[in-house]
Amino acid sequence: MAFDISDLLGAHSNKSNGKKTDFPFQLSDEEWRAKLTPEEYAILREEGTERSCTSPLNNVEGQGVFNCKGCGSQLFSTEAKYESHSGWPSFFAPAHDNAIGSSTDYKIGYPRTEVHCANCGSHLGHVFEDGPPPTGLRYCINGLALDFVQQSKA
Repeated sequence: MAFDISDLLGAHSNKSNGKKTDFPFQLSDEEWRAKLTPEEYAILREEGTERSCTSPLNNVEGQGVFNCKGCGSQLFSTEAKYESHSGWPSFFAPAHDNAIGSSTDYKIGYPRTEVHCANCGSHLGHVFEDGPPPTGLRYCINGLALDFVQQSKA
């Protein structure tokens, strides 16, 4: 089954005309700086990227969910996590249809699809069309943008 990337990026996809700026969860810049470490702020609010292979979330074990470090919204699940060998936590799908928003990023000279939390707008990483089935997508996400919550064993 073929997927169109724009069909899978959620309701907040805004690839053709820039970034969405109004989100349900909002903080002032001062509040963001107080909430996040300097490294987290650089990634989530300034669209930075952590060094490859530095995130402990590359090697999580067990079942759980990955929430946005900025607002706590559920973004991904271990059910969609896989080892992409890219150096960053990778997922083939978000946790639900409205978890992720997107925009086009030209920072390195050619267009890439940047992904952000649909609830607070925090930068997460990028999505590429070289992932595994069933979507063929690779959400390449900064580990510092996520909190992992392990599900307790029942």
